[in-house]
Amino acid sequence: MSKDTLRQFANLLSVLLALTINILASTLPLNGQDTGEISNRFQVYFVPAGYVFSIWGLIYIGWIAFTVFQFLPSQKQSPRLRNLGYLFALSGVANAAWLFCWHYNQFTLSVIVMLILLGLLIASYLRLDVNRMPVALSERWCVDIPFSVYLGWITVATVANITSWLYFINWGGFGISPEVWTVFMLFVASLLGLGMALTRRDVAYLLVLVWSFIGIAVKHAAVPLVAVSAWIAALFALALAIYCLFASRQKSSKTPATISG
Repeated sequence: MSKDTLRQFANLLSVLLALTINILASTLPLNGQDTGEISNRFQVYFVPAGYVFSIWGLIYIGWIAFTVFQFLPSQKQSPRLRNLGYLFALSGVANAAWLFCWHYNQFTLSVIVMLILLGLLIASYLRLDVNRMPVALSERWCVDIPFSVYLGWITVATVANITSWLYFINWGGFGISPEVWTVFMLFVASLLGLGMALTRRDVAYLLVLVWSFIGIAVKHAAVPLVAVSAWIAALFALALAIYCLFASRQKSSKTPATISG
């Protein structure tokens, strides 16, 4: 078996593992606890409304699209996918491991695993050079966009996971109220969005932030400081997404098309 074939099947097995554990986490559920049910125990403000987690359906589709795409004969020896290596496969293992940590109340370990998952996705994003390398339309939809959406969501999930863990260990927040800390975290997340807009023009990543921030505003509508801040952050991320969309189209119109697909 060639190295390329081994990498392809490693990605396939990783996706099958992650999908299986995610399905079991909801249907069994693991340790008799629903993922959202555990999340609701933590009285924190950075967690969005339950409907926001439906984004996982889109992420699963992205996993499947990428897995099928990398099996295409034309992609077997793709320098770009070779450069990605086994990072995606490892991210699937980390995703499954996080669910076990979360469902079995290993919250400190869940933060460590989540940070590993985030690191793997950042490394994958950089190795793929998402939104900088000219690619065919099929590759954009099966590689670039899925990784952007996945990274965007895990960015939000990491902050939420750490916030929940701090609540779990009864961290005092240096005397600063949870509402103010949430505003600060929304500000930091918005800066990350700004960085993505200026360096990558990544519309998909920004739209995930919009989706998440609106979910935070909806869930905590009874807390004006959090809700208003989340709405402002959502509008800011949306404005950045619109800017990126128009900037990318303007660039495309000035650049002769060299890649089709």
